[in-house]
Amino acid sequence: MEADRVPADPTPPDGQPPVAPTRPAAAPGGEPALVEAADTPGAAPPTAAAERGGPPGPPVDTRKSERSPKDMAISLLVLLVPIALLLAFYRGFLGGEQPTVVDAAPALESARAANVFPVSEPAELGDGWRTVSAKFQTVEGGSNLRLGYLTPEGRGAQLVQSSVPPERLLPGELTAEGQPQGQVDLGGRTWQRYSARGNEQALVLLEPDRTLIVIGDAGDNELRHLAGSIR
Repeated sequence: MEADRVPADPTPPDGQPPVAPTRPAAAPGGEPALVEAADTPGAAPPTAAAERGGPPGPPVDTRKSERSPKDMAISLLVLLVPIALLLAFYRGFLGGEQPTVVDAAPALESARAANVFPVSEPAELGDGWRTVSAKFQTVEGGSNLRLGYLTPEGRGAQLVQSSVPPERLLPGELTAEGQPQGQVDLGGRTWQRYSARGNEQALVLLEPDRTLIVIGDAGDNELRHLAGSIR
C-alpha cells in the first residue's frame, strides 16, 4: 500500500534543507569494511618506519657474535707474521740495531789544532772495538775531547781528555759519589780506580796539563785494556 511506504527522501520540515540518508561505506567486493580503533587492546604499536610513512626496516638480530679460541689464534697469527718479516728485513738488510761507527780523526785534529793539552789516542785496540762517538769542544774552565767506544762484549767505554781542573772535572764525570778505589799500573802509568754513576767504573790519570778518564759500564778488563793502549 502506498500509505505504508517510507519515502526515499523524506521531506524536511518547512524551512529546512533536505537531509541525505546516512549509509555505511561498502568494502570492495561487497564485504563490509573492518575498522580497528588505534587504542584497541592487543593492537601492535606502529613502527618508526610506519610513522615516517616508509616501509619497515629489516629485523635486527640481537644475538651476540661469538668467536672460538681457534679463530682468535688465527687472527693473531695473521697479524704477527708480517711484523716478524718486517723485523727480519730491518735487522738483516737495513742493519737495524747496529751501532753507527764514526771517524775520530776530525775531532782529534780539532783538539790538536786548539793546542790546549797534549792529545793522545788508543793504539791497537784490536778487533771488536768500534768508535761510536768523537767530539772536541770548549767548555767552561777548559776544553774536552771525548772518544766513545763499543767494546767487543757490547758494552760502552769512553776516553775523556780535558784541561778542566780536576776538582771540577771529576765530580761532573764521576758524580759527587765517585770515590777512589786504589791504584793500578797500566802502560807504564799509575792510574787511580774510581767508582762512578750507576754500574759504571772509571780509571783516572792526573797529569800537570790534562786529566785522562776512562769510564763506562764495560768490564774491568776492557777498561784496563783501553787505558793501557793510550799513546
